[in-house]
Amino acid sequence: MDGEGSVTTELNASEEQQPTIEDSEVIQMISQELVAVIREKGWVVDEEASQPQESFRNFIKSVSEAAKILGLSLEEREIVVTILENVSPLTRHHFVFVSQPSSMAELHIFLSPSHWTQSLVMEFFDMIPIPMLDGVVMHAPFRNTVDGTLCISSHHLILSSRKEGVEELWMLHRNIDLVERRPNGLSGGNIVIKCKDFRVIQLDINSPEEFVQVAACIENLASIEDVRLFYPFFYRHMSPILEDGWTAFTPETEYANLINSLADEWKISYVNKDFGVCPTYPSAVVVPKSIDDETIIAAANFREGGRFPVLSYRHEGGSVLMRSSQPMTGPNSKRCKEDERLINSVLGPGKRGYIIDTRTQTLAQTAKSRGGGFEVEIHYPQWRRVNKPIDRHNVLLDSLTKLVEACNDSSSSMDRWLSRLDSSNWMTHIKDTLNCACLVAQCLDQEGASVLVHGSEGLDATLLVTSLAQVILNPDCRTVRGMEALVEREWLQAGYPFPVRHNKSAYSTANNGRNKTQAPTFLLFLDCVQQIHQQFPCSFEFSTSFLILLHEHSYYSQFGTFLGTCESDRKSLKLPQQTVSLWSYLNRPQVLQSFLNPMYDPNNKVIWPSVAPMSLTLWSELFLRWVVDQGPQKEAWVTITTLREKDKELRLKACRLRRQLADLQKEAVEVGILAPSLAPPTTLPAEVA
Repeated sequence: MDGEGSVTTELNASEEQQPTIEDSEVIQMISQELVAVIREKGWVVDEEASQPQESFRNFIKSVSEAAKILGLSLEEREIVVTILENVSPLTRHHFVFVSQPSSMAELHIFLSPSHWTQSLVMEFFDMIPIPMLDGVVMHAPFRNTVDGTLCISSHHLILSSRKEGVEELWMLHRNIDLVERRPNGLSGGNIVIKCKDFRVIQLDINSPEEFVQVAACIENLASIEDVRLFYPFFYRHMSPILEDGWTAFTPETEYANLINSLADEWKISYVNKDFGVCPTYPSAVVVPKSIDDETIIAAANFREGGRFPVLSYRHEGGSVLMRSSQPMTGPNSKRCKEDERLINSVLGPGKRGYIIDTRTQTLAQTAKSRGGGFEVEIHYPQWRRVNKPIDRHNVLLDSLTKLVEACNDSSSSMDRWLSRLDSSNWMTHIKDTLNCACLVAQCLDQEGASVLVHGSEGLDATLLVTSLAQVILNPDCRTVRGMEALVEREWLQAGYPFPVRHNKSAYSTANNGRNKTQAPTFLLFLDCVQQIHQQFPCSFEFSTSFLILLHEHSYYSQFGTFLGTCESDRKSLKLPQQTVSLWSYLNRPQVLQSFLNPMYDPNNKVIWPSVAPMSLTLWSELFLRWVVDQGPQKEAWVTITTLREKDKELRLKACRLRRQLADLQKEAVEVGILAPSLAPPTTLPAEVA
């Protein structure tokens, strides 16, 4: 999860021995070839060497020999050796003691030129006073206590024991939500690390000075704000990329069928190509064909943040789902005829639509007094406005905090556990969200009415409802690729600010930087999908572990997909050029296979989840995985997978036998052994016939 066996390395900050920028071109060209030669020759690090320094020198000699085999000049070989000789103690430890394949992957990552610019070296060097510390004891859920060496790199926390069979800890600093210090006088102290994946880990350090230094170091690395210092900018994917995830789900691709089949009704507009109309929208949006750019610009000026109504989904039968932010009607009920024309253009003759406002009527009225507001009925007579309130993101974060605290209290009695679960209100948020999404789906499917969804900014609750409605209505969204496209289209391209919302999670308190911009809205979406998955387990191509993976990567990742607050931000950061997409990794067949649902049976119908309280359950696979052993569930899942594979195998075998029987009957009739009238009828399955 934290990066496929690799860890970003740092350089010693010695300015005199830093390679020049010109050297980077040489290094980048030869890094992959060096790795290939070292692997081919089978050169391995001597892990039994008594002196780590001696082992590292042997490693450098192997690299130098590989460079010589590649035909590099003496000057070029000296550049490579100079770089390796100036790495930090942590990196030397990594090259000497980590398994050879990881070391080779690390070598390629390390030789990337972005890793040794002087400013970057100094940035990390100042924050890591102790890159390696022996004698650290780790306590982690469902692991034996580990006594080993703690390594702190620019992006990872690593605890390694040299004992055979002891699992190492590899954790991205971005996974750390809160660091608690528990000093123990002259005996050092305990560092409790609370993670965004809800895990809690304790490190025991027996030196007071080192205890303080390590705790401060971890806190600083976990709270870096410069996105260009995040791990995705340093991660280099070692496997070939079969599909570029950055271009897999463009608006042109996603809406190709709609535009081709209904070219007289819809179009892709590039009015926002320079992000001047709406800074948080993508450069390409789908709007009615009859609407010109001037109308769109006027409507954008009338909506908060410029988030004018755009197409989210077109249901079979012609009803459409649109989303936007609130209209800026203000206390005087201002109107915008262009905005009215834009949303009315999606209605057929004599048709009415629904505006689903995710705020309470009171909040909507309050917003109106502050310059915001809602669609006034006299100006939108063809639309019926319905308030279906979903709590704002600060309320959701408080709810998640209470839920996680309850889940971590393993000493609770049954009554106290149920009481705390209820008082967290997390299940109530799920019920309210599903209820609203079902209403939207009902309007689209059963009434054939178009729907516009918005709250205030048109972000959290709006995207939550529009994406869930599509899971209910559209069977494609219940496939792996369809869910990826949905997340890309309705969250990433729609401008959901993941880096802002996911900067902190459940363990962060008001005294540790929590503010009103952080929210678990995306987690609430995933939990709602999981609830539907539980009720319709055969209708989803992916397992719920796929949803957990999306949750984790949205908070911390080696991939750049969830970096940047919107398309404009991602372009300025050059994410497609400098980072790898999560979709590129997930869509590799060998990776994808591990997230498939063995019970999947494609269901092209609309699925209607129950929102009754007794139908909703706690997502134990996520919230209790570090508290309650998930082994039995995993074993059951393996058994189900095995049985399904065996079932497929037997079905294919039965099909082959039917075909052989049909051939034998046909042959018997032809040679006169069997009369045609006596031949039993044999109906072959379509795949056999």
